[in-house]
Amino acid sequence: MRLWGISTSYGQAFAKAQLAAGQKLPSSGTVFISVNDRDKRQLGTIGKELVSLGFKIVATRGTASALHATGVPCEEVYKVNEGRPNIVDLIKTSKVHLVINTPLGRESFYDEKSIRRAAIRYNIPCITTLSAAHAAVRGIHALIELQREVSCLQDLHSSRVAASGNPGTGD
Repeated sequence: MRLWGISTSYGQAFAKAQLAAGQKLPSSGTVFISVNDRDKRQLGTIGKELVSLGFKIVATRGTASALHATGVPCEEVYKVNEGRPNIVDLIKTSKVHLVINTPLGRESFYDEKSIRRAAIRYNIPCITTLSAAHAAVRGIHALIELQREVSCLQDLHSSRVAASGNPGTGD
């Protein structure tokens, strides 16, 4: 069965698109978050939604401070070069189920490369922009709250044609 990123719900469409790309969004577990300074201002919403969905959050020191400032509980984890156990260790031991990492600049290059490599190797979804993180949260919410809908393209097309009143060309 093929699943495409088509649905009546944005979150469900995103979750389906991720599944079609070989990445299944988790419905529970631990999320690692490390974002650049520019993204920290917008992080509270994502953190609060993940916690409300039952996720535990681990974050690097600066991101953890930003999350705590918005009232989001999380645990600190070392960056790769700060000691052990670090984020890559957690990924390797299946203690992280989703990675949200928005690196910026040369300083984050080593961590970014190590985190992304480990996420790919251990098949952990890795989100690298805040817009994709918002979409992923909506997708997770849809997976938890809604039954997955599966429709064939012909049915979707017929319902849209019927709704628009335009029968199309009938090719």
